[in-house]
Amino acid sequence: MTNTTVSKPIFWRDARLPHVELRKVSDGRQVCYAPHSHTQWSIGAITGGESTYQYRENLFHVRAGDLVLMNPEWVHSCNPIDNQPWAYLMLYVDTGWLTDLRFRAGLLPTPHWQDIATATLSEPIWYERYCRMAECLLDAQRDLLDKQTEVVEFLSDLMHELARQPVVQQPKAPDTLTELARYLDNHMAEDVSLDTLCEISGYSAGHLIRAFRQYFGLTPHCSATIRMTG
Repeated sequence: MTNTTVSKPIFWRDARLPHVELRKVSDGRQVCYAPHSHTQWSIGAITGGESTYQYRENLFHVRAGDLVLMNPEWVHSCNPIDNQPWAYLMLYVDTGWLTDLRFRAGLLPTPHWQDIATATLSEPIWYERYCRMAECLLDAQRDLLDKQTEVVEFLSDLMHELARQPVVQQPKAPDTLTELARYLDNHMAEDVSLDTLCEISGYSAGHLIRAFRQYFGLTPHCSATIRMTG
Protein backbone atom coordinates (compact mmCIF):
# COMPACT_ATOMS: atom_id res chain seq x y z
CA MET A 1 0.00 0.00 0.00
CA THR A 2 1.48 3.35 -1.02
CA ASN A 3 1.83 6.39 1.25
CA THR A 4 -0.67 8.18 -0.98
CA THR A 5 -3.23 5.45 -0.32
CA VAL A 6 -2.56 5.53 3.41
CA SER A 7 -2.99 9.31 3.63
CA LYS A 8 -6.16 9.43 1.53
CA PRO A 9 -9.24 10.18 3.68
CA ILE A 10 -11.80 7.40 4.09
CA PHE A 11 -15.48 8.39 4.03
CA TRP A 12 -18.15 6.16 5.51
CA ARG A 13 -21.79 6.70 4.56
CA ASP A 14 -24.83 4.43 4.60
CA ALA A 15 -28.18 5.45 3.12
CA ARG A 16 -29.87 3.46 5.90
CA LEU A 17 -28.29 5.77 8.50
CA PRO A 18 -28.66 9.12 6.72
CA HIS A 19 -28.24 11.19 9.90
CA VAL A 20 -24.54 10.33 10.41
CA GLU A 21 -21.40 10.07 8.34
CA LEU A 22 -17.80 9.44 9.31
CA ARG A 23 -14.44 10.52 7.92
CA LYS A 24 -11.13 8.85 8.80
CA VAL A 25 -7.88 10.70 8.11
CA SER A 26 -4.60 8.88 8.70
CA ASP A 27 -2.34 11.83 7.85
CA GLY A 28 -3.88 15.20 8.73
CA ARG A 29 -1.02 17.06 7.05
CA GLN A 30 -2.62 16.22 3.71
CA VAL A 31 -5.98 17.85 4.48
CA CYS A 32 -5.32 21.26 6.07
CA TYR A 33 -8.30 23.60 6.22
CA ALA A 34 -8.89 27.33 6.40
CA PRO A 35 -11.52 28.36 8.97
CA HIS A 36 -14.87 26.94 7.90
CA SER A 37 -18.18 25.67 9.30
CA HIS A 38 -20.68 22.83 8.80
CA THR A 39 -24.45 22.64 8.90
CA GLN A 40 -24.17 19.47 11.02
CA TRP A 41 -23.07 19.06 14.62
CA SER A 42 -19.64 17.43 14.55
CA ILE A 43 -17.40 15.52 16.94
CA GLY A 44 -13.87 14.38 16.20
CA ALA A 45 -11.31 12.15 17.89
CA ILE A 46 -7.58 12.84 17.62
CA THR A 47 -6.18 9.34 17.05
CA GLY A 48 -2.52 10.23 16.56
CA GLY A 49 -0.13 13.15 17.02
CA GLU A 50 -1.12 16.70 17.96
CA SER A 51 -2.82 19.65 16.32
CA THR A 52 -4.16 23.13 16.95
CA TYR A 53 -7.93 23.45 17.16
CA GLN A 54 -9.30 26.92 16.49
CA TYR A 55 -12.93 27.27 17.55
CA ARG A 56 -14.27 30.74 16.93
CA GLU A 57 -12.00 32.99 19.02
CA ASN A 58 -10.50 30.16 21.10
CA LEU A 59 -7.39 28.14 20.34
CA PHE A 60 -6.81 24.67 21.83
CA HIS A 61 -3.80 22.36 21.72
CA VAL A 62 -5.23 18.87 21.23
CA ARG A 63 -3.50 15.50 21.06
CA ALA A 64 -4.21 11.80 20.69
CA GLY A 65 -6.97 10.83 23.11
CA ASP A 66 -8.85 14.15 22.91
CA LEU A 67 -12.28 14.78 21.43
CA VAL A 68 -13.22 18.06 19.73
CA LEU A 69 -16.83 19.22 19.40
CA MET A 70 -18.30 21.68 16.90
CA ASN A 71 -21.71 23.33 16.88
CA PRO A 72 -23.42 23.80 13.50
CA GLU A 73 -22.36 27.01 11.75
CA TRP A 74 -19.56 27.70 14.26
CA VAL A 75 -16.32 28.58 12.49
CA HIS A 76 -13.38 26.30 13.24
CA SER A 77 -10.20 24.77 11.86
CA CYS A 78 -7.89 21.98 12.97
CA ASN A 79 -4.38 21.83 11.53
CA PRO A 80 -1.01 20.18 12.23
CA ILE A 81 1.70 21.67 14.44
CA ASP A 82 5.00 22.29 12.61
CA ASN A 83 3.85 19.90 9.87
CA GLN A 84 4.05 16.94 12.25
CA PRO A 85 1.95 13.83 11.51
CA TRP A 86 -1.45 13.60 13.13
CA ALA A 87 -4.61 11.59 12.52
CA TYR A 88 -8.27 11.87 13.37
CA LEU A 89 -11.82 10.58 12.99
CA MET A 90 -14.70 13.01 12.42
CA LEU A 91 -18.39 12.20 12.85
CA TYR A 92 -21.00 14.51 11.31
CA VAL A 93 -24.48 14.29 12.85
CA ASP A 94 -27.63 15.76 11.32
CA THR A 95 -28.69 18.68 13.51
CA GLY A 96 -32.42 17.96 13.28
CA TRP A 97 -31.94 14.30 14.23
CA LEU A 98 -29.72 15.19 17.18
CA THR A 99 -32.15 17.88 18.30
CA ASP A 100 -34.93 15.30 18.37
CA LEU A 101 -32.76 12.85 20.31
CA ARG A 102 -31.94 15.50 22.94
CA PHE A 103 -35.56 16.64 23.18
CA ARG A 104 -36.93 13.11 23.60
CA ALA A 105 -34.32 12.51 26.31
CA GLY A 106 -35.61 15.53 28.23
CA LEU A 107 -32.43 17.52 27.62
CA LEU A 108 -34.13 20.32 25.66
CA PRO A 109 -37.27 22.20 26.72
CA THR A 110 -38.47 22.45 23.11
CA PRO A 111 -37.56 20.57 19.91
CA HIS A 112 -35.26 23.37 18.77
CA TRP A 113 -31.49 23.23 18.51
CA GLN A 114 -29.43 24.66 21.37
CA ASP A 115 -25.67 25.06 21.01
CA ILE A 116 -23.44 22.89 23.19
CA ALA A 117 -20.90 24.86 25.22
CA THR A 118 -18.22 22.15 25.48
CA ALA A 119 -15.42 22.46 22.91
CA THR A 120 -13.11 19.60 23.94
CA LEU A 121 -13.21 16.44 26.05
CA SER A 122 -10.09 14.74 27.38
CA GLU A 123 -11.69 11.85 29.26
CA PRO A 124 -10.48 8.35 28.20
CA ILE A 125 -13.90 6.72 28.62
CA TRP A 126 -15.50 8.97 25.99
CA TYR A 127 -12.54 8.66 23.62
CA GLU A 128 -12.63 4.87 23.87
CA ARG A 129 -16.39 4.75 23.32
CA TYR A 130 -16.10 7.08 20.31
CA CYS A 131 -13.42 4.90 18.73
CA ARG A 132 -15.46 1.77 19.40
CA MET A 133 -18.46 3.33 17.65
CA ALA A 134 -16.30 4.46 14.70
CA GLU A 135 -14.76 1.00 14.38
CA CYS A 136 -18.26 -0.48 14.24
CA LEU A 137 -19.36 1.92 11.49
CA LEU A 138 -16.26 1.23 9.39
CA ASP A 139 -16.59 -2.57 9.72
CA ALA A 140 -18.41 -3.96 6.70
CA GLN A 141 -19.14 -7.17 8.64
CA ARG A 142 -21.22 -5.42 11.33
CA ASP A 143 -24.94 -5.36 10.61
CA LEU A 144 -27.30 -2.38 10.49
CA LEU A 145 -28.88 -2.92 13.91
CA ASP A 146 -25.43 -3.14 15.50
CA LYS A 147 -24.36 0.15 13.92
CA GLN A 148 -27.60 1.92 14.82
CA THR A 149 -27.27 0.76 18.40
CA GLU A 150 -23.66 1.95 18.73
CA VAL A 151 -24.50 5.40 17.34
CA VAL A 152 -27.64 5.95 19.43
CA GLU A 153 -26.11 4.64 22.67
CA PHE A 154 -22.96 6.71 22.29
CA LEU A 155 -24.69 9.96 21.35
CA SER A 156 -27.47 9.54 23.92
CA ASP A 157 -25.01 8.96 26.75
CA LEU A 158 -22.75 11.76 25.55
CA MET A 159 -25.62 14.26 25.36
CA HIS A 160 -26.51 13.46 28.98
CA GLU A 161 -22.88 13.95 29.97
CA LEU A 162 -22.61 17.27 28.12
CA ALA A 163 -25.83 18.48 29.72
CA ARG A 164 -23.99 18.28 33.06
CA GLN A 165 -21.05 20.35 31.82
CA PRO A 166 -20.89 24.04 32.82
CA VAL A 167 -22.83 26.14 30.33
CA VAL A 168 -21.19 29.22 28.87
CA GLN A 169 -23.86 31.48 27.44
CA GLN A 170 -22.98 32.96 24.07
CA PRO A 171 -24.07 36.59 23.78
CA LYS A 172 -26.93 37.14 21.36
CA ALA A 173 -25.97 39.25 18.37
CA PRO A 174 -27.73 42.64 18.09
CA ASP A 175 -30.53 42.78 15.55
CA THR A 176 -28.42 45.07 13.36
CA LEU A 177 -25.68 42.45 13.01
CA THR A 178 -28.18 39.64 12.52
CA GLU A 179 -29.75 41.59 9.65
CA LEU A 180 -26.29 42.24 8.24
CA ALA A 181 -25.47 38.52 8.30
CA ARG A 182 -28.78 37.85 6.52
CA TYR A 183 -27.88 40.52 3.93
CA LEU A 184 -24.59 38.72 3.26
CA ASP A 185 -26.50 35.45 2.82
CA ASN A 186 -28.85 37.04 0.32
CA HIS A 187 -26.05 38.73 -1.65
CA MET A 188 -23.36 36.06 -1.48
CA ALA A 189 -22.86 36.08 -5.24
CA GLU A 190 -22.16 39.83 -5.27
CA ASP A 191 -18.98 41.75 -4.52
CA VAL A 192 -20.27 43.49 -1.38
CA SER A 193 -18.09 46.35 -0.10
CA LEU A 194 -17.32 47.29 3.49
CA ASP A 195 -18.72 50.75 2.74
CA THR A 196 -22.07 49.20 1.84
CA LEU A 197 -22.13 47.20 5.09
CA CYS A 198 -21.28 50.31 7.11
CA GLU A 199 -24.05 52.25 5.38
CA ILE A 200 -26.59 49.51 6.12
CA SER A 201 -25.58 49.07 9.76
CA GLY A 202 -24.63 52.61 10.69
CA TYR A 203 -21.37 51.25 12.19
CA SER A 204 -17.91 52.58 11.45
CA ALA A 205 -15.66 50.16 9.57
CA GLY A 206 -13.51 49.30 12.58
CA HIS A 207 -16.48 48.86 14.92
CA LEU A 208 -18.33 46.73 12.37
CA ILE A 209 -15.43 44.32 11.94
CA ARG A 210 -14.82 44.01 15.69
CA ALA A 211 -18.51 43.54 16.51
CA PHE A 212 -19.06 41.00 13.72
CA ARG A 213 -16.07 38.99 14.89
CA GLN A 214 -17.23 39.15 18.52
CA TYR A 215 -20.66 37.69 17.82
CA PHE A 216 -20.01 35.44 14.81
CA GLY A 217 -16.38 34.46 15.34
CA LEU A 218 -15.12 35.83 12.03
CA THR A 219 -15.06 38.98 9.91
CA PRO A 220 -17.80 39.87 7.39
CA HIS A 221 -15.40 39.00 4.58
CA CYS A 222 -14.64 35.52 5.99
CA SER A 223 -18.33 34.98 6.63
CA ALA A 224 -19.15 35.74 2.99
CA THR A 225 -16.30 33.52 1.77
CA ILE A 226 -17.45 30.57 3.88
CA ARG A 227 -21.01 30.93 2.63
CA MET A 228 -19.75 30.95 -0.96
CA THR A 229 -17.56 27.84 -0.51
CA GLY A 230 -19.41 25.96 2.24
